[in-house]
Amino acid sequence: MFPIFKKELNGYLNSLIAYLVIVLFLVFTGLVLWVFPDSNILDYGFAEMNSFFSLTPFILLMLVPAITMRSFSEEFKTGTIEFLLTKPLTTFQVFGGKFLAAWLLIILAILPTVVYYFSISSLGNPEGNIDTGSVIGSYFGLFLLAGAFTAVGIFASSLSQNQVVAFISGAFLCYFLFDGIHQLSNLFRGVTQYFTDYLSIYFHYESLSRGVLDSRNIIYLVSLIVLMGALTIFVLHKKRR
Repeated sequence: MFPIFKKELNGYLNSLIAYLVIVLFLVFTGLVLWVFPDSNILDYGFAEMNSFFSLTPFILLMLVPAITMRSFSEEFKTGTIEFLLTKPLTTFQVFGGKFLAAWLLIILAILPTVVYYFSISSLGNPEGNIDTGSVIGSYFGLFLLAGAFTAVGIFASSLSQNQVVAFISGAFLCYFLFDGIHQLSNLFRGVTQYFTDYLSIYFHYESLSRGVLDSRNIIYLVSLIVLMGALTIFVLHKKRR
């Protein structure tokens, strides 16, 4: 798994992809937190990062598929997938290496936003008037969400050799699983609405974004990553025959 991880990570870092993603992510989140009137922390008047954790998933569901779209699509297009799968590596190791490299890149893009926390903390009245525990829990939820989007994006990439198709299908799946199911749940009432919404990533991320580390939400996101990994491995096995 490590050789695949190293190869993929070097591929990101030796191209403009990694730096473009990090810059775009920081620009968008900076605008959300400091500039846009509806989410501007300076106008809001409270030392918290709720707007950041609420709107960042919608940025990630576009940026993550842009990173992962080449994971397998490029291998299929160039024909290197056959060489890759004939190496003494299991399909799990191939998926795992690509997944971890893309996930790490996204985490590296998120980490600089910790500066926002220190900035808000210093602007608080009194200084340091911010719920640090809640922010830490929210970042943990954001990292897990990024992992789930990464797994979904890699699965979408395994379905087509066309990177554009992989990007569009990955972005659609990320949106549907995150907000699409949540919106569909509003068509129902009572228990049906609750259980429909429970299937969405939004339901579980919303709790984590408030800093509430409920094991059920963590298990859901980890299970989604495992499910997407299993589906990707299944597709690779089918293409291998």
